[in-house]
Amino acid sequence: MKVTELRNAALFRLLSVKEFEQVSMSMNITEKRYSGGDVILHAGSTISSVILVLEGSVSIVSNDFWGNSTNLRTVTEGEFFGETCALLKREPLLADVCAAEDCDVLFIGIGSLMDITNLSSGQVKLLKNLLRISNEKNLALSQQAINTAPKSARGRIMAYLNSVAIKKNRKSFDIPLSRQEMADHLRLERTALSKELSRMKRDGLIEYRMNHFRIL
Repeated sequence: MKVTELRNAALFRLLSVKEFEQVSMSMNITEKRYSGGDVILHAGSTISSVILVLEGSVSIVSNDFWGNSTNLRTVTEGEFFGETCALLKREPLLADVCAAEDCDVLFIGIGSLMDITNLSSGQVKLLKNLLRISNEKNLALSQQAINTAPKSARGRIMAYLNSVAIKKNRKSFDIPLSRQEMADHLRLERTALSKELSRMKRDGLIEYRMNHFRIL
């Protein structure tokens, strides 16, 4: 990702060229490259930096003591992660961070943002962006918790479609997720999702074609 593209990343949104340069010089920013499969951060470690993916992608993976591994999230180019643990400082990571493929990541030290009495205009904007995106993530996690609360696949699908219908204020709409993304969001196997969607269509609950759904 070039510098001009980096300035367009959500974390640096609305920073002028001068503010971006000042932030880059006043904060501890380090770029690192990893090969696919490399462990970037281990569970249990603490961080003081926000990590922005410049190129490639990384996976947030939960590995337990019994050998079970779950891919919790994939972070792609232009996205960042680690802000909660970085802001809380002593809060350890609960999952491993691994390079899903060859990737470049940027470690952005945010310790200086805690001194709110001595922030530059660029740092103020960066802090606002950080809080806004963090809140958006928390909202998405809350929504996922609501959608996955039902035990059955049908219940989860209905909860998700209901939430989209409420947001769009209509019963006919396009969903923003692919089938695999929808399955991951609802914590379902893709085959189980597809089968249940077909059953719901047969039972007259919904109609759908590709990503367009209509609640009946």
